[in-house]
Amino acid sequence: MTETHDPQLLKGVLSLLLLHLLAEHESYGYEVVQRLQAAGFADVLEGSVYPALARLQREGRVETRLVPSPAGPARKYYHLTPLGREALADGTASWARHTAAVDTVLSRPLPHS
Repeated sequence: MTETHDPQLLKGVLSLLLLHLLAEHESYGYEVVQRLQAAGFADVLEGSVYPALARLQREGRVETRLVPSPAGPARKYYHLTPLGREALADGTASWARHTAAVDTVLSRPLPHS
């Protein structure tokens, strides 16, 4: 059974995931999709990833370079800019604070009814 993720939660964290994956190593779009799916985000599709990558590029957080492909057109590889690395650090810290606060509330014992 494939587990799905809440689309609203995923939308809020997708950019952070993309920044992290690209900080690990540059990738072309379809490879990023495959890496996300391998990490447990099987329901993440190209239709979500490519617009997010384009937005990160417009924001100056990623840059691209074209690399010839032996099988078809050149591939657009994405890599982080210094602004992207800064956004990744800030976003990771923010995510940690957010999840810690959520965990604090969710770990409270519930009264027996």
